[in-house]
Amino acid sequence: VSNAGVGMVGPLECQSLAAMQSLMDTNFFGLVRLVKEVLPDMKRRRGGHIVVISSIMGLQGIVFNDIYAASKFAVEGFCESLVVQALRFNVAISLVEPGPVVTEFETKLYQEAERADYSRTDPETAEIFTNLYLRNSKDVFASLGQTPEDIAEHTLRVIEAARPPFRHRTNAAYTPMAALKLADPSGALMTDAFYKLVFRYDAVLRLSLR
Repeated sequence: VSNAGVGMVGPLECQSLAAMQSLMDTNFFGLVRLVKEVLPDMKRRRGGHIVVISSIMGLQGIVFNDIYAASKFAVEGFCESLVVQALRFNVAISLVEPGPVVTEFETKLYQEAERADYSRTDPETAEIFTNLYLRNSKDVFASLGQTPEDIAEHTLRVIEAARPPFRHRTNAAYTPMAALKLADPSGALMTDAFYKLVFRYDAVLRLSLR
């Protein structure tokens, strides 16, 4: 089970390349190093199961989560490319894709975001992030957040499955969001829906979450 991960949230201009590279080294290359270690022996034994804790943000980018989403997209692409070869050797690969999970990981991430310096971005972007995104994120976590125990139960079901699924989403609330991308290959439907949700109907969003 590959579970190591770090987060990053905020305006792109306020994040250093060194921090981005460090995140990718853990979230993506950490997985790559693990798979390189265990896969050869699994192939020799012609059996095994690699379970990767991904994220719904590996399927759908979320505003102000640019680099974190990029790392999870990389995880998803890596596993999707590898799964067919692995199946030839009777090795299963499963992606567990949670939405928000209420842990100290998230609490610390958002506490740091509230104290961070946003002078390197423009005032309008800083305002959108601090007064729109952070406020809505608290409501999202309070309403839709899962417990670590819930994610563990989902992961256990994937591990114990007779035919392990390649993808397993732990939160049904995010299925419509992911479906928008499939409904319109141009991306216009998804982009328009999220723009309106964030910038026009944020009050309705907060009310519905509460």
